[in-house]
Amino acid sequence: MACAAAVVVFTWLITGITISSLNKWIFAEYKFRCPLLLSSLHMLAAILLRLALLKLKAGKDGTLTAKARSRVFLLSLSFCASIAFGNLGLNDVQLSLAQMVYSTTPLFTLALSKALLGTQHHTLKYIAMVPICAGASLSMIGEAQFHRSGCIFLLLSTFLRGLKSIQQSTLLKEERINSVTLLYLMSLPSFCILFTAALVLENRAVWEIPYQQDNTLWLFILLSCVGSVLYNLASFWVIAFTSAVTIHVLGNLTMVGNLVLSQILFGSHLTGLSYVGIALTLMGMLLYHNCELIAGSLSSRTAKSK
Repeated sequence: MACAAAVVVFTWLITGITISSLNKWIFAEYKFRCPLLLSSLHMLAAILLRLALLKLKAGKDGTLTAKARSRVFLLSLSFCASIAFGNLGLNDVQLSLAQMVYSTTPLFTLALSKALLGTQHHTLKYIAMVPICAGASLSMIGEAQFHRSGCIFLLLSTFLRGLKSIQQSTLLKEERINSVTLLYLMSLPSFCILFTAALVLENRAVWEIPYQQDNTLWLFILLSCVGSVLYNLASFWVIAFTSAVTIHVLGNLTMVGNLVLSQILFGSHLTGLSYVGIALTLMGMLLYHNCELIAGSLSSRTAKSK
């Protein structure tokens, strides 16, 4: 079980690092101004994967209750809104700034799990949110290419990322839906919503794509779709193994990889405040994951002193 969890987390971290950089490359280098269309293609790829597995008799969809189906639909709304806002924000800001905003996701998830599910968390986990969010704030202040509307889109995406993680955790653990089936069921309405929105809002941008476009653009789009499917499946499995909050705290590890790629691929420059912010965020992450160990150590020391 531990080995399987480690493989899943590693896959999730690698795909998480590459998918953001790949999408940013498509937007920046190929002037692809259709983030909603790209998001809908991600959902279409998930649908095709499930249909292929069903054809190979790799699994059957179980019967869901009316309550479970409504929960899946609400998850679809949160999911497509999250990735749509995320891609809209990524269209306007540097990848480094996007990662800083996303690093606050554990705070939203922690608050939502407490408000919606009544989950009790250790006090040190709340304390760990202070350096995580302070680090993200310092990095945003230190970002040389700040874009207001882009940051607003990213903050909306961050809130929805936390919400959809809570919804995913409920469906995976309470409704006992397996990851592949949940991704398929969620992708059907998400594709319809995103593709319709792309036709309405990005109609002009689609026709502005040069006809003599380099074929490598479509290769990158294909890779982005494959990476999206792998990332979403891995994220479901990580949530099933851990929790909705833990996946986003672990996600701050991808921040380091994406910041390095942002400097290499897009020439973004980090200021001193940005580096301080990164250090604070990583400190908060370490505190979160070791809160029980720290609490146990403090308790033993207190007992010895008495």
